[in-house]
Amino acid sequence: MSDILILHEDRLRERVHLDDAAIKVVETAFARLAEGGVEMPPVLSMHMPDVNGEVDVKTAYVPGLPGFAVKISPGFFDNPSKGLPSTSGMMVVLSSETGRVQAVLLDNGYLTDVRTAAAGGVAAKHLARSDATRAAIFGAGLQARLQLRALRLVRPIAEAVIWARDPAKAQAMAAEMNGDGLSVRAEPDPAKAAAFADIIVTTTPASQPILKADWLQAGQHVTAMGSDQDGKNELDPHCLDRADLYVADRVSQTQSLGELQAALNAGLIADTTEIPELGEIIIGRHPGRTHPDQITIADLTGTGVQDTAIATHALAAFSKEP
Repeated sequence: MSDILILHEDRLRERVHLDDAAIKVVETAFARLAEGGVEMPPVLSMHMPDVNGEVDVKTAYVPGLPGFAVKISPGFFDNPSKGLPSTSGMMVVLSSETGRVQAVLLDNGYLTDVRTAAAGGVAAKHLARSDATRAAIFGAGLQARLQLRALRLVRPIAEAVIWARDPAKAQAMAAEMNGDGLSVRAEPDPAKAAAFADIIVTTTPASQPILKADWLQAGQHVTAMGSDQDGKNELDPHCLDRADLYVADRVSQTQSLGELQAALNAGLIADTTEIPELGEIIIGRHPGRTHPDQITIADLTGTGVQDTAIATHALAAFSKEP
């Protein structure tokens, strides 16, 4: 088994970055999913409420790619109090031809962080107004920072506000990210944070809504990416009812893991058959935003095809090594 490539987080960080290439890789993955032929089983998800933890296992086979990834992604949300990050994990890449293990990516969750942020960038690229310059980020963790960076790759973001349950964390993130052509400040009032923005991104593990429907304004785009487990809920379910366009990364996932679940439980949405997926907008099967005054929402629960795509991208960065 000595031919298995083993890559640790530090080496992956050297070669894989949240950049235009990562955005393109994830965008192409969503397109392939919409085009058909991708095998992507439901997420294996286990919740451990007594330890405030969870673990997801995701995978997808994409015809034409040399390998496919199986990703194990834990989230233990009391870890920061123990001096540890909330998320970690690893990916195993197997040959699409033989099923043999090709690589073990001990990324400690880094590749998941990159592909999740890239997906937020893809959603904004295809759904937010092209002249969007103001962002509001709900949450002040690592993914909040990455989502703001991803937005700047696809839209001319010049100003941003940060809201978090812990005002000190919002202040720290704002101070860290202010500069380089970006003006960032903390906003203690979530309603004011939402009102400020052209693009709102929610990045928390909330189980009760943190974004209210009556805060939304014409022309805004919302990306909700924190709800990826049964019981999580960042958006008031009426947000989906108020939106002119609701888009799922994968409808079958969002109705059981994402914001769609809460809207279905509230009886606000009865029929999911006409809900578009992000890949359908990317390939032009669905028009997406058709007017600058529309309110759009992207519900991102994280898909196995993103994991196979970012793992393939990572391995390609090492393919020329002797």
